[in-house]
Amino acid sequence: MNLQKLYSYIRRAVSDYHMIEAGDKIALGISGGKDSLALLYALHGLKAFYPQPFSIHAITIDLGFDNMNFDAVKKLCAKLEVPYTIIDTQIYEILKYHDTGKPYCSLCARLRRGTLKDALSELGCNKLAYGHHKDDVIETALLSLLYGGRFSCFLPVTKQDTFTVIRPMIYVPEGMLKGVAQQYKLPVVFNPCPYDNHSRRSDIKEMVRSLSKTNKYYKNNIFHAITLTEEWQHCARFSSGPSA
Repeated sequence: MNLQKLYSYIRRAVSDYHMIEAGDKIALGISGGKDSLALLYALHGLKAFYPQPFSIHAITIDLGFDNMNFDAVKKLCAKLEVPYTIIDTQIYEILKYHDTGKPYCSLCARLRRGTLKDALSELGCNKLAYGHHKDDVIETALLSLLYGGRFSCFLPVTKQDTFTVIRPMIYVPEGMLKGVAQQYKLPVVFNPCPYDNHSRRSDIKEMVRSLSKTNKYYKNNIFHAITLTEEWQHCARFSSGPSA
């Protein structure tokens, strides 16, 4: 795994969509999965040579699942000298109360976002970085198309009331992140969610994997089409401002 290639993907996304400005204090949403841990590792490395000085602060929203231990993540952050905050919540208890036997991903995401918003305010962070990668972009657009009847996706940069959400890994293929996690022995935390791999997104992921076996350009063509949408084009022109 060439770490420099990972840096180049992230650097290009940051530049194309003006994600980072001098003086930014960026919170990293760390779930314990390979994606968010790779983002932590990569932004820590990028910080060392990026021309615009910025700082990062890792944040984990502990949902309250049994047997989730973030001690190894804490050790990684200490090794990288990245401040790390774990916020204990009762989100899983709320989810169990509303459990109807179907995936509750949307409710879970809303509860996590609300908790993160409060944490950013307390820590003085003006930006929040998520670990969404290129495959996430493709799958989200297909979910919107097949289940919502419109071709759309989350944006590389989204301005909220008091902070800005950025997604520096939108150009990074998921396979590259798996390689990073394995090569650098990132402390991935097992996800005990009962609906993990049993959702519409997991169905779309399997569909994309199957179709890609017959057409190697399939994913790149979808991703390219997304970048050409009016929303993404507007985002590239009118995000935070010029970036080095």
